[in-house]
Amino acid sequence: MTRVLIVDDESQLLRALQINLRARGYEITTAADGATALSTAARHPPDVVLLDLGLPDLDGIEVIHGLRGWTRVPIIVLSGRADAADKVQALDAGADDYVTKPFNMDELLARLRAAVRHHSADTPQKPIPLGNHTINLAAHLITRSPGEAVVHLTPTEWRILTILVRHPNQLVESRRLLIQIWGPLYRNETDNLRFHMARLRRKLEPDPTHPRHLLTEPGLGYRYQP
Repeated sequence: MTRVLIVDDESQLLRALQINLRARGYEITTAADGATALSTAARHPPDVVLLDLGLPDLDGIEVIHGLRGWTRVPIIVLSGRADAADKVQALDAGADDYVTKPFNMDELLARLRAAVRHHSADTPQKPIPLGNHTINLAAHLITRSPGEAVVHLTPTEWRILTILVRHPNQLVESRRLLIQIWGPLYRNETDNLRFHMARLRRKLEPDPTHPRHLLTEPGLGYRYQP
């Protein structure tokens, strides 16, 4: 079942979208502000996001940037901003489509189906190595040789690992990880991030006390070293 995250603070529109999408077999999660959207996406990764730009706490562009740090799921902007500059900004930030309010529900559903279909065709299948482990982001699966034993991660551990392995050999700042995983209110919660990184190392590193692949850059952030 395709999971759709709807991010909008207009209660009537939110309800209308929920009714129409659930009637067509979609699983729905919702958020009324940007911080909730980012944290909800981290806890329950969606297959597609419907995103309003005019949110009460964050501008929708910030939400797009936050999501694009770790996921390539389709983002369809639903906005009352009809100016071409707003559309260009959203698309350049990483949105896949832009629908101006008010919109026709049938047209939106067609765009939603197309976005999911294109994303499924474009999802990379190439496995990512991490020591004795193989990470398959498309299948959401980690196996360990020999014997192909499966390694189980929590949703939060998956989000952190996905961001790191999508940027091999690059420094990913701690603040960026915190905002993208938990939202802007958690940007200084570095102890929480250290806790989850320690758990990832215990599960994936040959010697967690001397990591070779999930590296700490003191005072800066973390790095995935293939």
